[in-house]
Amino acid sequence: MEFYLTALQLSLCLGAMAMGIFITMKIFNIPDITTDGSYTLGATVTAVLLTYHWPVYAVLPVSMLAGALAGVCTGLVHTKLKIDALLAGILVMTGLYSINLIILGRSNVPLINVSTIFSGFTLFSNEIYNQLAVGLAIITLLALLLTWLLKTDFGIAMRATGNSATMTRALGVNNDKMKIIGLAMANALTALSGFLVSQYQGFTDINMGIGIVITGLGSVLIADALRLWLNITSIGLQIILVITGSFVFQMVLAVTLSLGIDPNMLKLITALFVLLIVALPRVSSGLRRG
Repeated sequence: MEFYLTALQLSLCLGAMAMGIFITMKIFNIPDITTDGSYTLGATVTAVLLTYHWPVYAVLPVSMLAGALAGVCTGLVHTKLKIDALLAGILVMTGLYSINLIILGRSNVPLINVSTIFSGFTLFSNEIYNQLAVGLAIITLLALLLTWLLKTDFGIAMRATGNSATMTRALGVNNDKMKIIGLAMANALTALSGFLVSQYQGFTDINMGIGIVITGLGSVLIADALRLWLNITSIGLQIILVITGSFVFQMVLAVTLSLGIDPNMLKLITALFVLLIVALPRVSSGLRRG
């Protein structure tokens, strides 16, 4: 039972990243690969500052600011240099690997005997339950804030930019500015996931972000499939589905490991599962037309 609870806790920590990918992929239609680098960047900044005995409440905004700056870099490369968004993300992600290694100083930094966000709040005597409560509180607050933001005039302008850049440009909206802000927000959320996961697992590794974009992408694709099947249009419910998608994704991986499958096959299984999620709506649509 504890094994599945830890998977649930991890899904909550990664829920912020899933919401970030939701912003870039579903609102702006941008395939942002910066995620791999900004996730590690958030964890790297967290590890270094915590080992220097910074308080957690001060580490959090610095980690998110670092992720936001990474997103701004991608946005500037894409909008100002007119480079394809996918390539811009790859370039920034590649550069971030060296930056993360410089910040971290070595390949791995353990977080031993440091105060973390999970140890700072003692809501339950059981450590796992306490971590779940803290993670749930954080992800709930984030979901409420993001839902509120996307319902404001500014948020509606962001959503309209992704739907029809030509229309928003005609209405006087600065599309480039919107994309840069959106990428900054998305990567700040991704860095927040790195901040949480590094404290949850008790260490930061330079390679922890490799392929993590697939995890967030899988969560968003699961949410999108559920949205289509349930015919959901509310932005708040879509964000809840993204968090649900993160939970489902981690549960699939947990069940896979519990079945005794070689952990070396986990990345392959992850890729195949995402492929299945992507293919199912298209296959079912083809069958209906047939």
